[in-house]
Amino acid sequence: MNEFLEILKYTLPSLIVFLAVYFVLRDQIRSQQEQRRMEQMLENQRLITPVRLQAYERLVLFLERISPESLIMRLNRQGLTVQQLHQEMLMAIRNEYEHNLSQQLYVSAAAWEVVRNARGQILRLINTTFEEFKPDDPALDFSKRIFEKLVDIEKVPTQTAIDYLKNEVSRLF
Repeated sequence: MNEFLEILKYTLPSLIVFLAVYFVLRDQIRSQQEQRRMEQMLENQRLITPVRLQAYERLVLFLERISPESLIMRLNRQGLTVQQLHQEMLMAIRNEYEHNLSQQLYVSAAAWEVVRNARGQILRLINTTFEEFKPDDPALDFSKRIFEKLVDIEKVPTQTAIDYLKNEVSRLF
């Protein structure tokens, strides 16, 4: 029994010191890992913020370029038929969309959905207006009818989407 107490006299303080050191080191290592993780997150945020802002800028530019007013001004030429202008407008929207498709990685899902909805509404406007004409009618009449429909709309879908994107950017940054 005496031997047991003698062994306990040496091992118990050693065990207490070991446990104290273990818990202190464990907490310190966790703290350092958390600090490294926070530094990495801040570094990632510093790198991704300009890219995200650029994505919002590109989506606003996309929306401006697919707005019916912009499309008509850019694509309508003397001598075009309704069919030709319609096809050029659809092709321009498709090309712009495909060019900016990757921007969805950097914006919120809601923002991307608003952009997609605006694109869909513009396509619907163009297609329903196209159905009112014969393919060989002059493109000028088609353009005028699109402008008339835009006046009747309370807010153009592309402008609604741009306003949403601006609002989201102001909340994020």
